[in-house]
Amino acid sequence: MRMMFTSIGSALVLIIAVAATPVFAQDFTNSTPGISGYDPVGYFTEGKPMKGSGYHVAEFDGVTYAFVSEEHKDMFEGNPEKYVPAYGGYCAYGVAVGKKFVSDPEAWKIVDGRLYLNLDQDIQSKWLKDIPGYIEQSEANWKEIKGRAPSAL
Repeated sequence: MRMMFTSIGSALVLIIAVAATPVFAQDFTNSTPGISGYDPVGYFTEGKPMKGSGYHVAEFDGVTYAFVSEEHKDMFEGNPEKYVPAYGGYCAYGVAVGKKFVSDPEAWKIVDGRLYLNLDQDIQSKWLKDIPGYIEQSEANWKEIKGRAPSAL
């Protein structure tokens, strides 16, 4: 009888562990919600950051993006790679130095058709001094840090 309870108990622990694994699994590739709720299309079409609306949302690569209009949402869904920010929305300068800093949607620049965000205006002024160099370093670093937790860097 005791052996039966031990077996049942072990089976329950195994079932709970397997069921709970997805709850504790984390994906550190992207910062969510995307761009702190700003509309990624607005940077390209309006040339400025625009706060999105909960009425117009779309998901891409596990990140939820908000849009100012259904038109922007449709544009995004037609070609999301064109609009998503580089490095999962983390600060481009931070990635260049091997870190994942949360970015400020107001500190941004489009370079060669790609949206780059920075931690803040001060960091952006540093990044602007050598954009090609920082992008080159970021591209190399992103391969190494993409799947790692920001706190582990």
